[in-house]
Amino acid sequence: MKTIFYILSITTILFASTYDTAACKKCHPLISQEFENSMHKKSSIYDDKIHKAVWDKHPASAKGDYKCAKCHTPNAKGAKAQKEGISCISCHTISNVQKHAKSNKNIYSGEKKRFYSAEAGRENEKVVYRKKSSFFGMNVTTTGSAYHDIDYTNDNFYNGNMCMGCHSHKQNSHEFSVCTTDEEGAQDKKTNCITCHMPKVDGSATTVRLSKKHAFHGFAGAHTKPQMLKEYVEFGFSKSSDGFEIVVHNKAPHNLMTHPLRVVQLRVKHIRDTKTTALKTETFIKVIGTDSKPSMPWLATEVVKDTMLKANEKRKVSYDKKLKSGDRLELILGYYIVNPKAVKKLNLQNDKASNEFKILKSQNINIE
Repeated sequence: MKTIFYILSITTILFASTYDTAACKKCHPLISQEFENSMHKKSSIYDDKIHKAVWDKHPASAKGDYKCAKCHTPNAKGAKAQKEGISCISCHTISNVQKHAKSNKNIYSGEKKRFYSAEAGRENEKVVYRKKSSFFGMNVTTTGSAYHDIDYTNDNFYNGNMCMGCHSHKQNSHEFSVCTTDEEGAQDKKTNCITCHMPKVDGSATTVRLSKKHAFHGFAGAHTKPQMLKEYVEFGFSKSSDGFEIVVHNKAPHNLMTHPLRVVQLRVKHIRDTKTTALKTETFIKVIGTDSKPSMPWLATEVVKDTMLKANEKRKVSYDKKLKSGDRLELILGYYIVNPKAVKKLNLQNDKASNEFKILKSQNINIE
């Protein structure tokens, strides 16, 4: 009876929908739970309100010609798949990335049971499911997963290059790059897109072979778990007779925020005794547009304004507030997912995520 149940379980998973995570939950419960709350899972216009708001403004929207499917719904074959967005299979079957001027392209293996993954110390391994029996079939041992083979030999999964099919750059019809991520961050095996945005967290990656840690599949970023990325921002402070300076160090290998809708702000409060004074707010932003005015991405032909923190940049911000011993400074570096000036234009006034100021890093400085 157990054998029959086992065979049925395998059959159910192998023939489950290719486009959702149901097939992966049995062996990867923690990873599946994280993924369900990620922006990869919610990448379609059905789950991402901001993406839908922008798409609704696109001229091709009225024709139903969805221009963003290549990355936002890569496995879309039918209405159900379009609602699923990016699936586990979307990423784990990327064999390589083709470089193109307009946007890169993911090359998929095409082998249904071949999944790529990365694990230190197993870079030369390909794990294929095998079952061995002895003592006339009474003793059965297995290696690998009954549901898919695991290929650990793909360098793209160690250096972060597998992310560059969608996250490198995107040109519009005017050959203008509306968003860009420096590919320098997808070369080093020790520090790259994956090590930063998928840090190791407690819990086993699978129930088949227990481990103490696994790569976070919620994909830490502007939408999800930004606190995981705070180590990539550092504050510096120096005092003078006329005031003080705050240094914001972006330790990431790309702009602090790469999406043109994002707005980053440094907010500083000065506390003396019981009085709190808000000092100037420093804004970091990249605005794209046409004829020196902001515009929608498909119309943009130029960078109208760019004060965004660049890769590995240390930006000094000066304040003319004179400090004395006993004072305290409260520093907050945070951001808006949607530029407040664009919220109304995109009809996102009632969307909490679009209007929320999210804190990336905060720090108190006591003046001696």
